[in-house]
Amino acid sequence: PLERPLRSLARRVPERLSVSLPLGDEHVVLAHRTAVRRAPEPLVRPRGGTAQVHVVLPAYRAARTLPAVAQELPASCADVALLIDDCSPDETTEVALAQGLDVLRHPANRGYGGSQKSGYARALLDGADVVVMVHGDNQYDPALVPEMVEPILAGEADMVIGSRLLRDRAVAGGMPRWKWLGNRLLTGMENRVFGLELSEYHTGYRAFSAELLRSVPFLRNADAFVFDQQIFAQVVEREARIVEIPIPTRYFREASSVDFGTSVRYGLGTLAVLARFMVDRRRRSWPLLRRPASAMPG
Repeated sequence: PLERPLRSLARRVPERLSVSLPLGDEHVVLAHRTAVRRAPEPLVRPRGGTAQVHVVLPAYRAARTLPAVAQELPASCADVALLIDDCSPDETTEVALAQGLDVLRHPANRGYGGSQKSGYARALLDGADVVVMVHGDNQYDPALVPEMVEPILAGEADMVIGSRLLRDRAVAGGMPRWKWLGNRLLTGMENRVFGLELSEYHTGYRAFSAELLRSVPFLRNADAFVFDQQIFAQVVEREARIVEIPIPTRYFREASSVDFGTSVRYGLGTLAVLARFMVDRRRRSWPLLRRPASAMPG
């Protein structure tokens, strides 16, 4: 029922502004009204391989941390490195461009989930085969991008997560004990509901195959932090192959820090995702779990 009005809308928008992806009922996705700003001297350049690796960096007020991120990101690890500036009030965009990162800046703040939507959609539009998310606050080690994408490139995984709890040195790395405890409790519940044995679900270091991203309607997810758990539910429903690799824990003042109240809301949102998943997985009445209505070429 949405196809006709969306097609009509798409015809009235310049071709360069439209995105057409198999992301569920969104037959035409108007994902970017603002063109990507290209870095004058790109940090990464085409690798020359058969598979395109794109790094997506969601960022907000990251002007101080971006130089370190760029310094640690291997120049040969990806074909494209795109920062999503979520309408930062500081010089995040200018610093990113100076560091060799392309930038897509939101005209208004959309949230962490909204930044992922823009980044993943743009990567798919630009021909990515593998998409890896690296936070702009340097909380996750950019030097590990090659290890994050290798299982996907080797055909051994559809999704790779960098886990701080696989070797569980998170507290020693600065993770507050209350966050460690909450992470452990929620992870245990998610393992029971999803039928998996992962060490962590609450990491922001993730890599996806483009094929997997095209198979899940991630644009229907929330723009808030709970996006991370909603896409996990979608990935599990698709029975995707998930691989974990150990990563160090980084907590420091400049890195984004989610306060206690936000963490509580995130935890409650995670529980709501689990409850809905249990109720709707077989019936697929939850829009977030419905399979794409169309299968378009990537």
